[in-house]
Amino acid sequence: MPPKPKAGVKATKEPESTPDIASAATVADRSLQTYFLTNPVSQKLHDLSLADLDATDFSTWANAKVIRDAANGKLFSSVRLERDYWKTVQKDGVPYRNLSKEYDWGTDEEGRAISEYSPAELAERFKQQQETLRQNLRVSRLPSRYNKSTMAPTKEELYAPQTIDLSDDPVWEDVPPIPTEEPEGSLASIAYPPKYAEASAYLRIVMANNEMSARAFRLTAHMINLNPAHYTVWLYRFQIFKTLQLSFDDEVEWLNKVSLEHLKNYQIWHHRQLLVDLHYPAISTDRLAVAALMRSETLFIAQMLEADTKNYHVWSYRQWLVRRLALWDIGELLATQNYIEEDVRNNSAWSHRFFIVFSDPAVSSGDAVHATEPDAKVSPEIVDRELKYAREKIDLAPQNPSAWNYLRGVLAKAGRDIGSEKEYVGKFVQAVGEDEEKVLSTHALDVLAEIYAAEGDKAKATACLQRLSDKWDPIRAGYWQLRQQQLAF
Repeated sequence: MPPKPKAGVKATKEPESTPDIASAATVADRSLQTYFLTNPVSQKLHDLSLADLDATDFSTWANAKVIRDAANGKLFSSVRLERDYWKTVQKDGVPYRNLSKEYDWGTDEEGRAISEYSPAELAERFKQQQETLRQNLRVSRLPSRYNKSTMAPTKEELYAPQTIDLSDDPVWEDVPPIPTEEPEGSLASIAYPPKYAEASAYLRIVMANNEMSARAFRLTAHMINLNPAHYTVWLYRFQIFKTLQLSFDDEVEWLNKVSLEHLKNYQIWHHRQLLVDLHYPAISTDRLAVAALMRSETLFIAQMLEADTKNYHVWSYRQWLVRRLALWDIGELLATQNYIEEDVRNNSAWSHRFFIVFSDPAVSSGDAVHATEPDAKVSPEIVDRELKYAREKIDLAPQNPSAWNYLRGVLAKAGRDIGSEKEYVGKFVQAVGEDEEKVLSTHALDVLAEIYAAEGDKAKATACLQRLSDKWDPIRAGYWQLRQQQLAF
C-alpha cells in the first residue's frame, strides 16, 4: 500500500515545460494537454521514442506504468522491495492517479463531435444543459400548476418533508411572504428562529387567501414540525384535508409518526378525532371497514400507552373512541384489567374501567345519569363483581388510593351506604388510639372515619381523623383538622 506523502516532498526534477491549457484550440487539445500534466514523461514520449529517454525519465515512466498494480499489492514479493519502490515514487513525484490519454466526448444533437468544440463552446453547452435541467426540475415538482383542475396532488407533494428554505423553493416563488412585524419600541420582541419566522411569513398569506392547496397542506406539516402545539395550524390543516378530500389512511400514517415524536401534545388527538369523525360516516355501513378502523386505532393507542401508560391525552381519546365507535365490549374491559395488573396504581386505567362498566348504554343509563350519581339500571351482579375486583387489588396494595377511590365510586353508583364495607375496612385498622393500634392503610382509616360519622359516632370518627393528623398522615394535618371541624355541624 502506498505511504502517505510527507509534507514538503517535491520531485527532484522539475518538468522542462508546462503546457498552457488556456491556449488549447479544441476540447481534444485541452484533454491531451491535461493528460500530459498528469502523466510523467508523457510529453517527451509524444514527441520522441522510448529509446530516446534518459535513465531518470525512463525510471519515472516505468514506475508510473506499474503504480496501480503496486498500490493493489500485486507487484512485489518482499516488503523491502515494495518499500524501496514507494520511496522512489515519492522522490520522483510520480502521481498515484492520472488521467487516460483517450477520452470519448461523444457527439452533440446535430452529430458534431464534442471533442472538436472550442473550450468556450463546451462551457456554453454545459451552461445550457444546466438551465434545461433546472427548468425540467421545476416543472416536474409543480405538475398541479399546469393541470390543477384534473390532477389530484400526489402523496409526495402532500407529505414530502421541507428540506430547503421556502424562499429557495420554486413552489413558493409566486408568493410574497408576510413577515412578522413587532410594534415599534416593544419592550420584549420575540426572537423567533429563522426557519420558524420564514414559515410563519408564508403561512400568513396562504391563510389570509384561504388557500386550499397541496403546498399549503405541506406547509402546515412544516409548521407543525417546528411547533407541534400551534393549534391554528392544526385547524387549517384539517380544513385543507377536508376540502381536498385527501386520503384518511395517508393522513393517519403521517399523524402516527408525529404522535410518537410528541407524546404529550394535545392537538394531535383533537386532529385525530376530527379525522375519525369525518371518515366514520363513509364506512359506517361496511362492517369490515369499521372493524379495521377499530383495530388500527386500538393498536396505535396500545403503542402510545406502551411509551407512557398514564398519558392523559391518550386515555381521553380512548374514551372518546369508545363512545364514537361503540366499543363497549369485553376487549376494552380486559385491556383495563391488563394495565391494572401491570401497575395497580395506574389511576388512568382504573378511571377507564369505571367508564367502561358504568357508562355502557346496554347495562346503564349512560349519559342520562351523572358519573357519581346512583344508577338503578346497573345490576347488582355488576356491582358485586366490581366491588370484589376492587377488594382484590386493595389487598395487593392497601396504601394504593386508586383502588380505594374505585371502591367508593362503585358504592356510590350502586346507591349503597359506605358502611356496608365496615367489616372489610376493619381488616386494615385495629385499636385506634390505643397502644396496640395497627394501621395498614391510611385510606382505610379515612373510610372508617366516614363510616363512624355516618353512624353518628362522632367520638370514634374524631379519633380516626386525629390519628391521621398526628401520626399516620401528618403532612395533610390541616385537611384532617378541617374534617374534624366539619363533624361539629
